[in-house]
Parts: sequence; structure tokens; C-alpha cells
Amino acid sequence: MPPTRVKICGLTREEDVRAAVQAGADALGFVFYPPSPRYVTAAQAGALIAAMPPFVTAVALFVNATVDEVVAVAQVAPFALLQFHGDESAAECAAIAAAVGRPFMRVFRMRPDTSAADLLEYEHQYRAASPLFSSLLLDTYVDAYGGAGKVFDWSLIPKELAPRVVLSGGLSVSNATDAVASVRPYAVDISSGVEQHKGIKDARKIAAFINAVRAADATIESDNSHESSS
Repeated sequence: MPPTRVKICGLTREEDVRAAVQAGADALGFVFYPPSPRYVTAAQAGALIAAMPPFVTAVALFVNATVDEVVAVAQVAPFALLQFHGDESAAECAAIAAAVGRPFMRVFRMRPDTSAADLLEYEHQYRAASPLFSSLLLDTYVDAYGGAGKVFDWSLIPKELAPRVVLSGGLSVSNATDAVASVRPYAVDISSGVEQHKGIKDARKIAAFINAVRAADATIESDNSHESSS
């Protein structure tokens, strides 16, 4: 199986972009939601994206933004992927993605009573709504927008969906290996778990988190090799 992709979200400084890239991050997230402590303007994000090398994906996180707001950001900050984190409907996500010509992820906030059927139906709705739908990003439900830094019950994710999702919610250096080994998601997404304080990343934590994900990948690869040879 391919290595688990890693997204570092909520970047606000060029030195943090540099640290994430050097540590091997596959994607970097920029928050365009003014109430967030990790908010960046389009101009700030444009400068940060300009410092990124090719083949690292710039992801733009929006919460209940209008088409015009997203188009305005896209003209200044050339992101490659949208992330919708608010109350946007499937039709609204599809319309915004079409307006800027970018694929999108949709955040699904996991409740304790979320069923496998709920998740599969939600994914089906978005896939049917737009060819630009890329993936669900699974986060923990809280009564607020944005991540809560809390873990949800990973066993709620159906096995057939796991290889297509981005796993988020309370991930850290200490639980990253277990998360990847247990869920086997396509990617993981972390923000507060690699910070000194809100909006300011810690280069050592970023490197340690990515190393923990790679350790899980190595364990899975080893287990698969043993199974195929036995």
C-alpha cells in the first residue's frame, strides 16, 4: 500500500512551511476563517504558498464562505485543493469548487452515534454532487467550527471507507502510529498537535509526528510481507 499522506494544517509563518516541507509533509493547510487563531489573509497565504516546492499540495480551508469570497482568495493564493469545514451543502460545495476549478474535501464531524451507513451515504451524496469531490475528512464533532483537538472512536469508520478518507481529530505524536495502524486511512491531518501555541508550529513536533506515521507505515508493510510469504 502507498505511504500514508500527511497534511499539516493551520500554517501562518514561512519558517513553519519550511519545517513541514523539510519533514516530508505532503500537504499544507491554510485557514481562511477570520475567527480562527490560525487565520491568514489571501495575501499572507499567497506568500506562504510561493515558498512551497512543487508536489506539495496547498489546501484552503473555508467555513461557510461565498463563491465570491473563495474566488477572490484563489486569485491571490493559488491553492490546489479546497476544504469545506462549515455547514455547506453538497450543492454549495460543488458550485464553489466549479467556480474556482479545484477539487474539494468535505469535513464530516463524527458523533458518538455516527454509523457506518451514515458515513457511506454522506460520501455518496458528495460524490454524486460533483466530479470535483475528492474525499471526506473525518474530525470530532464539537459545537464549533474548526478542529477541537479531540479524538473520536476510530472503530466507527467502516473498513471499506478508510482507504479513501483523511483522518483528523486529536492526532498527536503519541497516537499517530496507533491511528494509522488501526484505521489505515489515505491521509492524516494535524494542526494543534504540532503547535507551540495556536497558529505557531513546532518544527520538532512536526518531524516527530511524520516519523510516527512512517513507523506505522513500516509496521503495516512488514505485516503485509509476512502474510504474503506465509
